[in-house]
Amino acid sequence: MLQAAFPGTPCEPTLSVPERDRAKAWTREDAVRELVRGRLEAVGPTTAADVATSLGLALADVDFALGALEHEGFVLRGRFTPAVAELEWCERRLLARIHRYTLDRLRQEIEPVTAADFMRFQLRWQRVAPDARAEGPEGLGAVLELLDGYEAPAGAWEADVLPARLGDYDPLWLDGLCLSGEIAWGRLSPVAPSSGGGHKAGPIRTTPIALFRRERGTVWQSLTVQADPAHLPLSHSAQAVLEALDERGASFFGDLVNATGLLRTEVEKGLGELVAWGLVTSDSFAGLRALLIPSDRRRPIGRGGSGFRRRGRVAPFGVETAGRWSRVRQASLLPEDQVAEAVAWQLLRRYGVVFRRLVTRETLLVPWRDLLRVYRRLEARGEVRGGRFVGAFSGEQYALPEAVGLLRSVRRQETSGALVTLSGADPLNLVGIITPGEPVAALATNRILYRDGVPVAVQEGEGRGVRLLAEAPADEEQLLTAALIRRPVAPLVRAYLGKSRAGA
Repeated sequence: MLQAAFPGTPCEPTLSVPERDRAKAWTREDAVRELVRGRLEAVGPTTAADVATSLGLALADVDFALGALEHEGFVLRGRFTPAVAELEWCERRLLARIHRYTLDRLRQEIEPVTAADFMRFQLRWQRVAPDARAEGPEGLGAVLELLDGYEAPAGAWEADVLPARLGDYDPLWLDGLCLSGEIAWGRLSPVAPSSGGGHKAGPIRTTPIALFRRERGTVWQSLTVQADPAHLPLSHSAQAVLEALDERGASFFGDLVNATGLLRTEVEKGLGELVAWGLVTSDSFAGLRALLIPSDRRRPIGRGGSGFRRRGRVAPFGVETAGRWSRVRQASLLPEDQVAEAVAWQLLRRYGVVFRRLVTRETLLVPWRDLLRVYRRLEARGEVRGGRFVGAFSGEQYALPEAVGLLRSVRRQETSGALVTLSGADPLNLVGIITPGEPVAALATNRILYRDGVPVAVQEGEGRGVRLLAEAPADEEQLLTAALIRRPVAPLVRAYLGKSRAGA
């Protein structure tokens, strides 16, 4: 083999080659390839120039041999060593061992945090901590990036979930994002068969509604199967509105009135019913907001807009201010692996750190085994980190690299006693899931008070007393009770909330 690789080179002392090996006829290409193979089995990641220097071969001969070995699947090319700009080569099995050692080392660097520290991290990651709240329309866009695809009761979004993450939340910011085409809203989860007959009145404050980026709508729709309108107990008004939307496409409220020949109030009821079934949506969130307003506080929608005066406070907007109403059509279903990867990334964006126990309250999920396959692949690529980030929870855990740094800083940070109040419908209602105690139902009427990541008080239902989760002095008990009171909400939101939920 050496004589074929280096023809004419003398060997001192002269070697006697056994007969069984002398019979093999070596070409120079085969000989160079085997020499390069043997070198790569020992040195790990290296460059073609280093191999050529160590073997005393021409660089062109080594490049040819590396190409042949790559074709066999024996060697892989890439950039494996930090600060090395030149293309490197590495034997496949050695690279797999190096990769495994690297992942093990990275995992050993992680120190698991307690459940309380993890909740402190979550309050900062999801912009709920007082010093981490977002500001303005751009901040709302960043918050919605975290909450993309999460279903919450319709009345909780602007009363609890968004104001908890934004300073001085203004509903017009959400309308602007919807009208610009960035954000869409609608019901994604199917209606339970047992409750199907109760949706003729339209959406109510507890109807599950999701906010999501419009381009991701196909992902969330791929997780559910839209109900066939032909098999739903739709009223005459709803059927007429649905037929008009199917025929005309996206339409303004006035166009639907003209197309159906129904009274404006009947068209409004039909739209409400279709929203409750998840069949229609509108350009602006004002459409849903108008449908949630109690009938005694709705703006008159008679022709000409003057109508009649109502007693009491009247909402400053109506269903006709929603822009166009459009049919929610079942999009072409995406491949399962593509949906699983999109959901896996969204869970990482939402929580920073993901494990099975954490996503208990998520309604739109692929099977956990599919998510694990995605996370293992992402860890192998170096895009996410794997390890034991939160103690006392079994199973595999994965995190975004930037979340690992924040988790470490939160663990080192001294507790301040800061109080944070959340709605039971908030995705951070993790009482009984991450923290000890009995779970609190995911209802907008429930309130949870955290202190340094530990739940200390709960109010379950409007008008009910406060239940302390830990003993507290009398003066502190009054402080905790006062902290559970909802802050005042924006006037546009107050229009569709009851007095007890609108705050002071």
